[in-house]
Amino acid sequence: MITATSVKDLREATGAGMMDCKKALEETQGDFEKAIDLLRKKGAKISANRADRSAPEGAVIAIASDNKKVGVIIRLSCETDFVAKNEEFVEFANTIANKALNENPSDLESLKSLDFDGRSLNDRLLDYIAKIGEKIDVTSYERVEGEQVVPYIHAGNKIGVLVALNKTGNAVETAGKDVAMQIAAMSPVALNKEEVSQEIINREIEIGKAQAAAEGKPEAMLEKIAMGKLNKFFKDSTLLNQDFVKDGSKTVSQMLNDVEAGLTVTQFKRIQLGA
Repeated sequence: MITATSVKDLREATGAGMMDCKKALEETQGDFEKAIDLLRKKGAKISANRADRSAPEGAVIAIASDNKKVGVIIRLSCETDFVAKNEEFVEFANTIANKALNENPSDLESLKSLDFDGRSLNDRLLDYIAKIGEKIDVTSYERVEGEQVVPYIHAGNKIGVLVALNKTGNAVETAGKDVAMQIAAMSPVALNKEEVSQEIINREIEIGKAQAAAEGKPEAMLEKIAMGKLNKFFKDSTLLNQDFVKDGSKTVSQMLNDVEAGLTVTQFKRIQLGA
């Protein structure tokens, strides 16, 4: 006989719905461990069935260590805004971020293999999938280190940013927050032009040539015009060369140096939903 207590215990152990727990116990003749396995298999089946479904919603969490030397960002993705705004879902995302911060996994797959109360994160994700019936996955994980790391979460967990700076202090932290907000809004492709990949540079040159040709410019001028456009791209799309949003009379690099001589950003990461 399946009792209300056994259903309740299974629900507390797995987080699955009451009816799913009752059905799992019925199918396993009341065997608690087999019922747990059955619910996990249900999560795997849902995951397989929805593998091709997009998961554009979710929560991005950016946090830093107590000493502000290390920061992590994770993106926990789901299919619907309804699930993304659920308090339990956001709490789960925060739990994952804190685990990543404390245990320093080398990459996303290593993060998913970490132990979460006796089971891997991969298994916990399957539990969650079985519980809510939609695709759930950790789709991004980044880590930075610096003399001072400033985390920033924008627009209700839709964008997360980490900024690593080469100096410490209250003024540095405030400047780092301003830079993080700039990164969230302006989405720079790199820290400076030296860090822009050759692939991006080549693409921008080709685009510049095509634009100039479409404007009827002479063939002999296309390369020169494209290089001019590339320099503008460096100005607009690399963080330290961008105009500072709060004061367009100076670049981000100049703003930081005004806060404290030699202050600069050494690394940044930006993750957003749907990207």
